Amino acid sequence: MIAPLYKLGYFGFDTSLIFAFIIGLLFGYILESSGFGNSRKLAYQFYLKDMAVLKVMFTAIVVAMVGLLYLNWAEILDISLVYVPPTILNGQILGGVLMGLGFVIGGFCPGTSLVASAIGKLDGMFYVGGALFGMWIFGEIYPFVQNFINGHPMGRVTLPEWLGWRPGVVAFLVILMAWGLFKVAELIEKKFGEIIEGETPME
Repeated sequence: MIAPLYKLGYFGFDTSLIFAFIIGLLFGYILESSGFGNSRKLAYQFYLKDMAVLKVMFTAIVVAMVGLLYLNWAEILDISLVYVPPTILNGQILGGVLMGLGFVIGGFCPGTSLVASAIGKLDGMFYVGGALFGMWIFGEIYPFVQNFINGHPMGRVTLPEWLGWRPGVVAFLVILMAWGLFKVAELIEKKFGEIIEGETPME
């Protein structure tokens, strides 16, 4: 095994921050190059006019999933050392609903709002400001809601563990689901899309 590099001690915490910064810059550049710094393009996902967000996110999920499985199979990566956030159903379901509403209303997710802010877009800056304000409010009310937020903890759990299936079977089913969603997305775009010749849907 040679990975994960940080967990196996190939470099220290300070170096890991440098790598994180570089990866963050590259990630932000790719998001902006893909048009995801535009709140209207992201909002079009919910109006069924541009399904790029769904396609990009599921492509990333499938590539990362298959890559991790094959690297683990080839004994290049110890997948048991890859950090998996603990599952806490109450807090994560509520958080997902609130984030989804914010995505629909503001046209950004946390990552894309930072990208938009970095290139000077006012709507992105307001979104980040609203997110920070929401975090402050959550911090203030947390003592009153912590019992609910921390309800139904499941610990570190993955889909194969939860379903009791082999990782390869779950990966195959996820790939099939992504393929099906891509086909549905293409049909939706043909019916509802508003692509102007020579422009992106959001220009």
